[in-house]
Amino acid sequence: MESLQLAGVLVVFLIMSGLMFFRKIPALLALPLMAFFIPLISGVSPEHVLTFVLGQGSTRLAEAYTIAIFGSMLSIMLQKTGVAENFIKLGAELAGDKPWTIAMVMMLFIILLFTTLGGLGAIIMVSTVVLPILISVGLSPITTVGVFLLGLSIGGILNVGNWAVYIEVLKLSPDEVRFFALIMFGISFVVAAIYLTIQLYRDGHDINFKKIILSLGLLIMIGVLYFPASGMIDQSASARIVLFTISAVVALKYIILSGLLLVVLLSLKRIFSGNKKPGIFWGAYLIPVVPLLLILVFNMNFIAAFITGLIYGFLTTYQKNSLNILVRSILEGGSVVMPAVALMLGIGMLLNAVMGPSGNAAASLYPEGWPVLSLLKPVISSIIPTGKLSFIITFGLAAPLALYRGPLNVWGMGYGIAAILLASGMIPGAIMGMLLSVGQIQGISDPTNTQNVWLANEMRVEVQKILWNTIAYTWGIAVMGLAVSAIIYYP
Repeated sequence: MESLQLAGVLVVFLIMSGLMFFRKIPALLALPLMAFFIPLISGVSPEHVLTFVLGQGSTRLAEAYTIAIFGSMLSIMLQKTGVAENFIKLGAELAGDKPWTIAMVMMLFIILLFTTLGGLGAIIMVSTVVLPILISVGLSPITTVGVFLLGLSIGGILNVGNWAVYIEVLKLSPDEVRFFALIMFGISFVVAAIYLTIQLYRDGHDINFKKIILSLGLLIMIGVLYFPASGMIDQSASARIVLFTISAVVALKYIILSGLLLVVLLSLKRIFSGNKKPGIFWGAYLIPVVPLLLILVFNMNFIAAFITGLIYGFLTTYQKNSLNILVRSILEGGSVVMPAVALMLGIGMLLNAVMGPSGNAAASLYPEGWPVLSLLKPVISSIIPTGKLSFIITFGLAAPLALYRGPLNVWGMGYGIAAILLASGMIPGAIMGMLLSVGQIQGISDPTNTQNVWLANEMRVEVQKILWNTIAYTWGIAVMGLAVSAIIYYP
């Protein structure tokens, strides 16, 4: 019976994934269908599939799509007030004929931010700054999305908040995780630079390969020198650095707050004096940055930061019809992002289907564990590799199973599979190496990621095209990471 159930789950997964991959059926429909049939075949009753998977799953990402709606409102305001258009023109003038350099600087900016940031709200805020600049220097919409996702994923590799599961579940030390994370960072960064170069060539730009190679060599040299040195600071020096950083942050808070208040006061003076010069008030160019600063410096709630950004935008762009623009931005912002919101509903359903719903009600009904995960346990235990080559081949071929909330997707069944692998005797470091490696396919290429959905919607490209555009690079990163992991962790 279990073998038939397993075969059924595999068939549903492969059929739906294939139909989405080849764009025969939209993810909007395929994800809920997958979410319905997988638990049903695994032994979940139809009533519970409707209640726990489809019903509760549709609200699982409620915070994410609410943030997306508010972020879209701010984006529409930037467009309607002319700020975005002028921002792009300014970026194009400054960039000149250096699209590779500007795009690389933007990617480094994204990497730096997302070593600490996380979540869709932060992604939307950063994208409102970065996307217009990348478009203005001549990157195509698909290349722009690819560069952003690569930077986002590379930054996530060094985000210590993402290391918790490896430390807590696999019982690895922070130093062990850091060591492999830095290796993955280097591999991913080089592949990202190759991606950017090839995409710019395909977009019709002239490429100076000599300068690009020299620039990459310099960046790699800085990284090689910096990261070992960063671990050689003694305790007293480290304490002084921490104290200085805290003082600098406090001072920065007061400076930023004073600056924003000054701009608001100047905007109010401009409104009430009636002295509104033609063109855009200079303070309006800070609209995309305001929510980002409120999150980074003041730890403000994402939605509150977007609301503050809308108010700031209303004041700094005020004209006779500004109230009408604000209302239209709110209404159109919701409608523009609805395709992304609808897809997030399906993603939430699929998350509940494979990981099980949260709450005590479902746990009491299935005391032995969620049937989907229980069904996979014996299969996963039987295919554990025992040597370098089998490790690379097994997980190299299986790497695409990180897509569509598959078994190797850490936001799907991945962490459950990791626990099964650990209990079956697999080396903890090798499990971490595998998850970090194949995780790059999930983090960059997966059409079910909320960030992929948002960026595709914003750039007016199909989310499946992002998968087609990046999969060769992310699969390459995964295989190289697996090879390094095999060398390190297998005798």
